[in-house]
Amino acid sequence: MTTTPVMTVRGLVSGYDGSRVVDEVDLVVAAGETVALLGRNGVGKTTLLETVMGLVRPVAGQVLVGVAQADVAGRKPHVVARAGVAIVPQGRRVFAPLTVEENLRVAARRRKGRTPGEGVRTWTVDDVYTLMPRLAERRTNLGRQLSGGEQQMLAIGRALLGSPDLLLLDEPSDGLAPAVVETVGEVLRDLASSGMALLVVEQDLRLAFSVADRVLVMNKGRIVHESTTAEFRSDGVRARSLLGIG
Repeated sequence: MTTTPVMTVRGLVSGYDGSRVVDEVDLVVAAGETVALLGRNGVGKTTLLETVMGLVRPVAGQVLVGVAQADVAGRKPHVVARAGVAIVPQGRRVFAPLTVEENLRVAARRRKGRTPGEGVRTWTVDDVYTLMPRLAERRTNLGRQLSGGEQQMLAIGRALLGSPDLLLLDEPSDGLAPAVVETVGEVLRDLASSGMALLVVEQDLRLAFSVADRVLVMNKGRIVHESTTAEFRSDGVRARSLLGIG
């Protein structure tokens, strides 16, 4: 892992109907790094990811991405995607009437031609099948015929076909059985080892700790804690206080 930033967020403010859900957020994700974004429900984690991705318009601040650290704050999602960022949204949102193969081919056509950053691979449909063989087995099944875990794999596969430098994941374990969560963790660790940067919003602490190099904790729209995963885990009292558990 390098210390070259793949994304730098400065003073980001966003929300809905005049409310500040994301309030002056600063954060950095380095190339090849996995960062877990933790916090209670409703503190702004999903809104932060959606603001970075261009799905929520910011009121203020910068979102600098890529080697050139180009500012994409407030740009449309397709512009952010071309700059090297992809998102796996909570709830998967696969195209239910399309087959697995069709879902992936649509994603590949939409994002064709992007050159990933140094050390990050260009993804093909076959690469996705190699990473997640279950999708290859189910390639002719419709999205609505898949299990929750298979839909999550498909959502990850679609995002990968943009060959992103940074992958945003919003609650990838949501609604999944423990054995499937472990499979998701294996996929995320494989992606991290390939050089891709990950920013993961996650309530399942076991999954978060198994994949993340660093931990950020969000509260009331702000980042209130930052440490390595090892440091965070070593101070159980503080961790429970920050996350409101125990």
